[in-house]
Amino acid sequence: MIGPAALSAALLGGCAAQPPSSAALPSIYLPLASNSAHVDVEAARDMISSYRRNRGAAPLTVDPELQRLAEAEAAAMALADRPSRAQTVKAAVERLGYANVNANLSAGYHTLAEAFSGWRESPPHDATMLAPGATRMGIATAYAPGSKYKVYWALLTAK
Repeated sequence: MIGPAALSAALLGGCAAQPPSSAALPSIYLPLASNSAHVDVEAARDMISSYRRNRGAAPLTVDPELQRLAEAEAAAMALADRPSRAQTVKAAVERLGYANVNANLSAGYHTLAEAFSGWRESPPHDATMLAPGATRMGIATAYAPGSKYKVYWALLTAK
């Protein structure tokens, strides 16, 4: 027969606090401060599109060329160890034939959830996510291990 102390220990042993594994976390909460980490583009599209729908704007689709441009811009910012100027990037994307181009170029957010929250709280970044004419997007991150920011972000929206 098991004594009360042994029974309590056995029952409580299964309740020990275990840190959640990264596999159990939704992708929006996964840390992106590593060379192998990449933003979940579909989750980002779904999150931003849902936010847009809730505010009367059309959802976005991931555009392969905007995605490639976002990846290149995030990598360039990480290499330079500073965010680029949004106006410069917007003008370059417009020269490629896109209309209604907007850009969120930032650094320091370590998860998609942090970036989304930070962008919502910043009027210029929020305007990019809610741009009424936008129908397409690209989003990317790049890791800079020696940087104080660690993670650089590029979100491009356009028509």
